[in-house]
Amino acid sequence: MSEDETPWMRLLRELFGDDAEAALEELERMGMDPQALAQASGMLSNPAMMDHVLGQIRSLVTQSQGEDVNWKLAHDVARGVAAQGGDPSVTAQVAATHRAAVSSAELWLDAVTDFDPSPLEPKVWSRAEWVEATMPTWRVLAGPVATSVSKALGGILTSEDAAGHLGGEAAGIVGSVSPTVTGMHVGQAAGQMAREAFGITDLGFPLLAEPRVVMVPGAVADFAAGLGVPDDEVRAYLALREAAHIRLFTAAPWLPGHVHNLIERYAAGISIDLEALDEAVRHVGLTEPDKLQEALTTGIFATHHSDEQRETLGSIETLLALIEGWVQEVTLRAAAPHLPSIGALREMMRRRRASGGPAEDTFATLLGLELRPRRLRDAAALWAALGQRAGAERRDAVWAHPDVLPGAEALDDPAAWVDRLLAGTATDEVDRELEALLSGAWDSGSAAGDGGEGRADDETGEPGDSAP
Repeated sequence: MSEDETPWMRLLRELFGDDAEAALEELERMGMDPQALAQASGMLSNPAMMDHVLGQIRSLVTQSQGEDVNWKLAHDVARGVAAQGGDPSVTAQVAATHRAAVSSAELWLDAVTDFDPSPLEPKVWSRAEWVEATMPTWRVLAGPVATSVSKALGGILTSEDAAGHLGGEAAGIVGSVSPTVTGMHVGQAAGQMAREAFGITDLGFPLLAEPRVVMVPGAVADFAAGLGVPDDEVRAYLALREAAHIRLFTAAPWLPGHVHNLIERYAAGISIDLEALDEAVRHVGLTEPDKLQEALTTGIFATHHSDEQRETLGSIETLLALIEGWVQEVTLRAAAPHLPSIGALREMMRRRRASGGPAEDTFATLLGLELRPRRLRDAAALWAALGQRAGAERRDAVWAHPDVLPGAEALDDPAAWVDRLLAGTATDEVDRELEALLSGAWDSGSAAGDGGEGRADDETGEPGDSAP
């Protein structure tokens, strides 16, 4: 039988048309043996499987045409990762149990903050439902960086004249690799987050356009397993944290957008380490897109930051620490009269964040943004001191406007900042900044809410003496 008549050559002709020979040369140059792969897969002896594979490849090329990132694939991968190990639909009984936990949490929060709960009905979702609801936000947050990675990867894949040797559908397949791999990359991160997220605020800001309390029973149950704490206390604690976040974002509607803008500003300055990316491609090749996607998780972002990026990174860290610190303080005070295991639950959450939970992993994977709650202890101490000395109303009034928030320098000495605020000094400084803003003389870099970089320590956790 001549080479042109072999089943694997017929497969290539079906796949690549007139470019089959050029495609074969390119595949062999990259170390791929099409005949061995076809035989190992069983496609040659199973026409139905061959038709299925050809259909999948054509669909992939079609999806990626005109896109830098295959967002449909990102969605499908996220759904697949989220479903690993099972993702049963939420039963009416499970949903009722979690809604009851949210109702109790809202009552407890009424006693420690004047911020009102969200008017939107709480939701209890499976992981798949979580993916469906949050994918639009993933596209906004990860889209610009994913597009940059895809273009850089596409340039490397075609730089070795691969596209010049191919044409038609074969060139389309090569061109679809970078949107495909980048789509897999985003989908993997979103899916992994879906497996671990308790609600929609685990990143420190809501992943929905309109903040509402959400609970994911599968993640709650996984977190409770092995803690040695009653399941109902774990559920109540996590419902408290989610509800506290949502109250804050509802009372300060500017806050989610402010966090998004800072992340987008940071992402706009990200540059790709082309040498590291090229090395990853050469090491992995095109034979295994999943391994190529895995190679994107480390080492492809340039390690240096511009001055603007460093300033923005400091602002992000400070703002997320202030949000988490406030939630931690309010949750502690709300839970203390009701949850005997609050100490153990706080410690488990502290360890989760210190070791790099889903929020930290997601930022690192998608944006090369190594976030650690370095200022969390200081932020929690600041809110605790302000609440103890001035009351919950004065504490919460600080969220009225971004220019009123304490900056990174306040976290260096929380007690001193509280002293200045209560003495009127900090208020006078804010008034001067607002006056300068209205007069057009305000320097955006001086906003208190945009703070500088945090300290270089790795302190995490809570102040041990802030119990009510």
